[in-house]
Amino acid sequence: MRRSRWLSVALAAVLGVSGFAFAPGVSATPAGAREQVGLDAGWRFAREDVPGAQAPGFPDASWTGVAVPHTWNNLDGQDGGGDYYRGTGWYRKHFTPPPSLAGKQLWLQFDGVNTVADVWVNGVHLGRHRGGYATFRFDATSALRTGRDNVIAVRVDNSSQPDVAPLSADYTFFGGIYRDVSLVGVDRLGIRMDDFGGPGVYLAQRSVTAEAATIDVTTKARNSGTAARQVRVRTVVTDASGKVAATVLSPPREVAAGADADVTQRVEIPKPHRWQGKADPYLYRATAEVVDARTGRVTDSVSQPLGLRTSTVDPNAGFSLNGQHLALHGVNAHQDRLDEGWAVANRQRDQDFDLMDEMGVNALRTAHYQQSQHVYDLADQRGYVVWAEIPLVNGVTDSDAFRANAARQMSELIRQNYNHPSIAFWGIGNEQAKSDAVTNDLLQALAAQVKAEDPTRLSTYANNRGGQDSVSDHADLSAYNKYFGWYDLSAPGPGPWTDQLHAADPGRRIAISEYGAGGSVNQHVENSTVKPPVIPSRTHPEEYETLVHENSWKQIETRPYLWGTFVWNMFDFASDGRAEGDTLGRNDKGLVTYDRQVRKDAFYWYKANWTTTPFVYLTSRRWTDRTAAATTVKAYGNGVDTVSLTINGVAVGSPKPSADHIYTWPVTLVPGANVVKVTGVRGGHAYTDTVTWTLAQPE
Repeated sequence: MRRSRWLSVALAAVLGVSGFAFAPGVSATPAGAREQVGLDAGWRFAREDVPGAQAPGFPDASWTGVAVPHTWNNLDGQDGGGDYYRGTGWYRKHFTPPPSLAGKQLWLQFDGVNTVADVWVNGVHLGRHRGGYATFRFDATSALRTGRDNVIAVRVDNSSQPDVAPLSADYTFFGGIYRDVSLVGVDRLGIRMDDFGGPGVYLAQRSVTAEAATIDVTTKARNSGTAARQVRVRTVVTDASGKVAATVLSPPREVAAGADADVTQRVEIPKPHRWQGKADPYLYRATAEVVDARTGRVTDSVSQPLGLRTSTVDPNAGFSLNGQHLALHGVNAHQDRLDEGWAVANRQRDQDFDLMDEMGVNALRTAHYQQSQHVYDLADQRGYVVWAEIPLVNGVTDSDAFRANAARQMSELIRQNYNHPSIAFWGIGNEQAKSDAVTNDLLQALAAQVKAEDPTRLSTYANNRGGQDSVSDHADLSAYNKYFGWYDLSAPGPGPWTDQLHAADPGRRIAISEYGAGGSVNQHVENSTVKPPVIPSRTHPEEYETLVHENSWKQIETRPYLWGTFVWNMFDFASDGRAEGDTLGRNDKGLVTYDRQVRKDAFYWYKANWTTTPFVYLTSRRWTDRTAAATTVKAYGNGVDTVSLTINGVAVGSPKPSADHIYTWPVTLVPGANVVKVTGVRGGHAYTDTVTWTLAQPE
């Protein structure tokens, strides 16, 4: 018998009261009998509405074989024209559940289906889920037959839904089962699986200081059997090495057949190792075990991340983590990839975080919707501060059904992500087109819902209207999508505008939730002659995007009252209705290209300002074929003592004095190849970057 199971049995047998704690340093391993079976392979797919396709015997041999994650818009959703397929698709799968699942409560789990999903098992309709971004589960116990062939059928519809948020948005709504599918078997005395797709275990941090941490752990147990059961709940907190830091065991409690039992236990951890963002993203784990008090058997367990931290926002001092100011260097990010849409793999999400790490990002807004659990897990592990939000974008429908759907998506977002220490802010919406009573009443209700469901975090809203517009009066925090230098040429950058708002309303806690500009890696212009494109425009020179970011960041970094700033966007993404820049169907405001292959010049601007990594980098590097001899070489550098430039091996001289990691040299290119090399030196080590620009030969 494993040590953890022996401990569970021993505790249940001999302890009659709560409060028992293991001695620190004793190892523990999560126990429990939960079983999860992946269902990603072996689906049949038809991109049309097929009457009767839910029937077990329906002939699907002519359908396309696919694996999920899958989307039917991976190509037409990114090619422009705004005409991608928005309609119905069907998925079918034959599946034999293993005999080991017999007698358990069986749940079909879908991690993401856009937008409306109807699910059948063996012709039995399990239910409908409305909303494209959250995990959802259906109880399939009575419909599934273990050890025998079963047929799962899913009808998916990504057409416009008047009562499902979002009604519209500036991105492609990729249809399909685009995240994983699994079957989960849980003992009939177990932890609830139907709490808005949440884990059923919730860690509320009541007090966290250097001396002690106090956490209230609520475990939502359920007796799905036919007879009453005696239940206990044991919660074990282990540190990063797997050693037990704290344990509590609840008294026995009788739970009637078909009834629920919410058990809240207080856990105390002395001298906690706190989660300090990217400086030290230290994680404990909290495991809740449901124990049959009569037999001592652990019937179910759920393990969740626990990062001990506090966060606050001050209208003058900005964001603080564990009582220390932390400047949030943030980006927004969508979840799609070139030629794959939303059907991406975890290794690709890992790569996205690798790129953000390289650039020095420490805050992430998962705009404009709930993203994969793996994203939030990575944020926990790598120390990002996260703003997670629901897809309430552009507009609302004045209907009870729409309001109920927005509230449900908020509950799903909060409960599924409640335990992620990385999440500091719950977003209640983005850029509502109207500031009427219907909109404001809904935002007020959502802000109140956040406070009721999770009073330990702050709500926020991204506003593209006036600074003191009523849409920004409901959430705890205010944030603004301001594109100075792009859509808005009325001011030289965000600084004067935020200063004016801060002075007019000094108690308002302000952030810049979006800023940036389009940038094509295939379009270039001299920095000295660059002008703002006429929006919309097919010309988005990379140099202009870079200048917008240089100007914006120089102003942002001197204003500590901004609790956060978030570049729009980390990556180019699909918006099939767009017709601008060099690619139809694309928003090219990313700092990295849609395929993640090219880091744009602005990426290195932030790397120079947000990291301590020594490097030098030549901008305008992709403008390889030149027509003008007189030009300016511009480089970014960081962590170097001296910087020098050569062209074709000839020293150019000292750079023109410039602040903020920028070095420039006015030069004259010669006809033919010009090998441009910048060198930075620190401690005797040289860092170099080289490009070749070819000047056209005179005719």
